[in-house]
Amino acid sequence: MKKKQPGTVPGKTVTLNRKARHDYLLGERFEAGMALQGWEAKSLRAGQAQLQGSYVILKEGEAYLFGARFTPLPTVAAHSAPDAQRTRKLLLHRKELNKLRGAVEHRGHTLVPTVLYWKRGLAKLEIALARGKKSHDKRATLRERDWQREQRRLLKRRGRG
Repeated sequence: MKKKQPGTVPGKTVTLNRKARHDYLLGERFEAGMALQGWEAKSLRAGQAQLQGSYVILKEGEAYLFGARFTPLPTVAAHSAPDAQRTRKLLLHRKELNKLRGAVEHRGHTLVPTVLYWKRGLAKLEIALARGKKSHDKRATLRERDWQREQRRLLKRRGRG
């Protein structure tokens, strides 16, 4: 049986930001809508999006997604020249924005996009309050993952014998 990755929506996930789990300790997660142009929604339906290297900024009481890449489809008119890495506004409730602002300003957290998915025909972005990992934390995580894999392998062999 395949193990479900944290923060995924089965069958509707467009893209994951796997690097975020490696670089950050992820905490509380929030679901945000996105203000998209028509060609961007079509690109998402085709699975042409990347979250690697993207981040969320709170500016003037609003949240914005920077660095996410939505590759335009070949059918998009060349004369319109869409910007694949434009800044996209995130749609959150005022209470959520206040909570995020408090965590970022006072506790030193970072906002990291983790999953981009469809929900009832709307594009949603899961963002997480995160704290950066040090290199020794990353090594410990890798060591733990390798040990878990080895344990599963040993148990599998024992079951066969």
